[in-house]
Amino acid sequence: MKRAEALAPLSRQHHQGLNVALKLKRADPAGAREARDAFVEFWAAEGREHFRAEEELLLPAFAQHAEPDHPAVVRMLVEHVDLRSRGAQVASAEEPDAGPLRELGERLERHIRHEERVVFPLIEDTVPGEELERLEVG
Repeated sequence: MKRAEALAPLSRQHHQGLNVALKLKRADPAGAREARDAFVEFWAAEGREHFRAEEELLLPAFAQHAEPDHPAVVRMLVEHVDLRSRGAQVASAEEPDAGPLRELGERLERHIRHEERVVFPLIEDTVPGEELERLEVG
């Protein structure tokens, strides 16, 4: 699917997030630290800013043209809260546990797929292209 140019940087970050989600989902006791460290690095380099751009730029633009409590948007925001919480837990664990890492990976993957398949197309269909271009999300 061709993504609007304005959303392309976020979609590229989604690709990186899917790579991290796969590492998390494959975590076993021997590789738990490596999977955790991959997530922490991704979060510091891209994840935190990615969530901020979606919440502070994309969703307010969407809300100017549609109901801000659209179920897809509500799900996205709830998942952001959940992922932040779970991410903080695994990042702060002295000895990472493979179980929570795998759960974080599953949730991160589902979240990214939801944004790519539902939220971004909804935004592209709702927010005028020239307005999307002015957002500077990436």
